Amino acid sequence: MEYNDQVKNRLKRIDGQIKGILRMMEEEKDCKDVITQLSASRSAIDRTIGVIVSSNLVDCIQNTDETESRTQEEIVKEAVDLLVKSR
Repeated sequence: MEYNDQVKNRLKRIDGQIKGILRMMEEEKDCKDVITQLSASRSAIDRTIGVIVSSNLVDCIQNTDETESRTQEEIVKEAVDLLVKSR
């Protein structure tokens, strides 16, 4: 699968968030603020997983030919399993 710039930019923002959280910890910021930022980072990661899985699902279904052994139903099930596994 090819990862587009949108997904890469999402991960770069998450990387910046994580670095900011580390800085907050080093500066001994209030734990509520740190937890808030950690939750935001986790949410951003979850959304990125969703984008990657959905893009891959669309790509797999569009490129499935009749000679391939996997059905569209199997491909969708695999995508759902990936999302469940990520939680």
